[in-house]
Amino acid sequence: MSVSSKFIRKIYYYKHYYLDFFHKQSREVKAKFNWTLALVASLDRIPVKYFKHIEGADGLYEIRVEVGKNIFRVFCFFDEGQLIILINGFQKKSDKTPMDEIELAMKLKKQYFDEKESE
Repeated sequence: MSVSSKFIRKIYYYKHYYLDFFHKQSREVKAKFNWTLALVASLDRIPVKYFKHIEGADGLYEIRVEVGKNIFRVFCFFDEGQLIILINGFQKKSDKTPMDEIELAMKLKKQYFDEKESE
């Protein structure tokens, strides 16, 4: 799948959460995340393999990356249409997404909108 140079979405890193996670990863994982984020930013319809809504988590999505047998996820949400806000990331070690990671993501999402509203 090729990545278009024409971006239809903007991606924003909320505070330090995503970048803290990203900088701890190997070169291969970083490259795959960069490629996947470009895909998310440029494709009209993002394949569920790379971008999926989290069931039961209001407006929360996960960006999905696999490198070898390792699986990584970064939570995100939309703001103002085509703006995607990246928050916490983690390495997935079981079939189910850990509830504490979802709870943290929901807390960060609320914090983002609370801060935006108070500006």
